[in-house]
Amino acid sequence: MPAVEPHVSIVIPVYNEEENLPDLVERVGLALEPSGRSFELICVDDGSRDDSAAVLAQLTDGRPWLKPLFLIRNYGQSAALQAGFDAARGDIIATLDGDLQNDPADIPGLLQLLDERPDVDVISGWRKDRQDKTLSRKIPSVIANGIISRVTGVRLHDYGCALKLYRAQVIRDLKLYGELHRFIPALAAEVGANIIEVPVRHHARTRGQSKYGIDRTVRVILDLLWIKFFIRFLHRPIQAFGGLGLGMLSIGLLILAWLTFDKLALGHDIGGRPLLLLGVLLALIGVQLVATGVLGELLTRIYHEPEGRPQYVLRLAPRARRRPRSADGGSRTTG
Repeated sequence: MPAVEPHVSIVIPVYNEEENLPDLVERVGLALEPSGRSFELICVDDGSRDDSAAVLAQLTDGRPWLKPLFLIRNYGQSAALQAGFDAARGDIIATLDGDLQNDPADIPGLLQLLDERPDVDVISGWRKDRQDKTLSRKIPSVIANGIISRVTGVRLHDYGCALKLYRAQVIRDLKLYGELHRFIPALAAEVGANIIEVPVRHHARTRGQSKYGIDRTVRVILDLLWIKFFIRFLHRPIQAFGGLGLGMLSIGLLILAWLTFDKLALGHDIGGRPLLLLGVLLALIGVQLVATGVLGELLTRIYHEPEGRPQYVLRLAPRARRRPRSADGGSRTTG
C-alpha cells in the first residue's frame, strides 16, 4: 500500500535536547493524530553533543510519521531549518523549538485558522504571556522586535517565536543563511505573502539549557543589515549603489572643476591642497560605486534568468464568498 503524502510537515531543529525529545515527540503525536490530518515530524539533529541523535533514532519505532535528520556537525538553527524545509513534503509547514517552551497542542488550532483564511500564507506565533526572565530575555526581545519591525516594515510583536505555520509554496524557494531564520516572515512578505500574528501559549524551560547568548545579538544585527538591503534593493542594486555613487561623483567633479578654474583663471597653486585629494577620491569612489551597481544588475539577471528563478510567487485563486439565500431559494441581491 503506497504511503500517504503528509498534509502537514512539522520541522523542529534539535541541539542537545535529549531530555526533552521523548516528551516532545509524544506531544506532537497527541496533538496531530486526533486531528485526522496526515502529518510528518521532521526533527533535525544539528550535530548535538549529547545523545539526542540516539534518542531520535529510538523514537522512530512505532512512529512512521517521525522522520529524523542528522547533520554531520553543528551548522546553526538556520541551516537546520533549511534541511527540514528541503525534506518537508507537506502542503503546510509548521516550525517550533525543541525545548518544549512552545506547545504542540496549539498547532491544530492554527491549522484550522489557516483553513478558514485562504488569503493568509503565514501565521506567526506571539508569546503574549512569555515565561522567561524579564531583564535578560523579555526586555531585549521587545527592543529587538521593535527594531526589526521598523527596518523590515513587517510589524510583528514576536519575531523570535519559533511556532509558525507556512504554506509550502511560500517557504520552499527561500534560502536561509546566518541567523536569517528570525526574519522568515520578512523574507516571505518580500515575495507577497500575507502574514498574521496569533497569540500562542508559552511555557518556562524545565529541562536542558538555553542556547541563546549575547553573541547572537551581534549576528542578528549584521543579518538585519542584509535583510534591509534584500528587501529594498535585491532586484535593483543600481539604485542602492548608483544613487550614492552619482552623488559622490558629482561632488568630486564639482570640486575638481572649481580647482581647475582656480588654477587656470586665478593662477593659484592647487598641488598641495587637501581639497584636490578629496575631489579625486570622491570622483574615484563614485565611479566605483556606479560600476558596482551595474555589476549588481548583471548578477541579478544572471541569477534569475539562466535557471528560470521566479521573482514572484503565485497564490491560489481566492474562494468566492457565499451569498445569503432568500426564502424563495434564490440568491439575495441588491439593486
